[in-house]
Amino acid sequence: MYYTYVMRSISVLQKKRGRGRPATGHDPVTAIRLSDELRASVDAWAERQKDKPSRSEAIRMLIERGLKRR
Repeated sequence: MYYTYVMRSISVLQKKRGRGRPATGHDPVTAIRLSDELRASVDAWAERQKDKPSRSEAIRMLIERGLKRR
C-alpha cells in the first residue's frame, strides 16, 4: 500500500476586520471640547426649542445659524 500525503497550502493570515464601530455611511465624527458653562448654555438653549433636540443636534443647529448670519 502506498499512502499519498497531500500537502496543505499555507494559509495567509488576514487582518481582522470589524474592529471599532462599523461605518454608518454618514458624516465623519468631529469631536470638540466644551467647558461646563458652554455645555450648560447649549443644553438650556435646546430645552427652549419646540423639538427638544439632542445636544449634538443643538450644536449643529447653532453652528448653522451662526454661519448663515455672515
